[in-house]
Amino acid sequence: MAKKKVVKTNAIRLVEQKKIAYHEYSYEWSENHLGAAEVATKLGQNPAQVFKTLVAIGNKTGVIVAVIPGNHELDLKKLAKASGNKKVDMIHLKDLEQTTGYIRGGCSPIGMKKLFPTFIDQTAKTFPTIIISAGKRGLQLEIAVGDLEGLVQGELVDLIE
Repeated sequence: MAKKKVVKTNAIRLVEQKKIAYHEYSYEWSENHLGAAEVATKLGQNPAQVFKTLVAIGNKTGVIVAVIPGNHELDLKKLAKASGNKKVDMIHLKDLEQTTGYIRGGCSPIGMKKLFPTFIDQTAKTFPTIIISAGKRGLQLEIAVGDLEGLVQGELVDLIE
């Protein structure tokens, strides 16, 4: 019987290249249920531990990345302050893939086309690991917060409402 070939995403390749421990989760996804809270339910995980990756544009810095718990909303004013911007707006969905290399529902903070300034909500440090997108819909990876910080040169800050 032929072994099913596992497609590796940029995020997983980078994690493996750096020899970082991780756990992979796959699940059935649908266009209507791409949010981190729904993913947490499908995986049977704590929604506060499943983080979503949001991409924004600052008026001074350009593209910035926010990684926040799936059961919260991003506070754009807090992101602007943390990133040294006066104003921050979410990236237009049509520009997401061209900018990051990822699509909605499969955007990982790891392995984007460029290493953008990345801000991780400080609640991440309350967990030994967090679960983030592995770079495609239906695939998540669990990683130690310190390892994620190092990989994306991220900064832990208060980002949620």
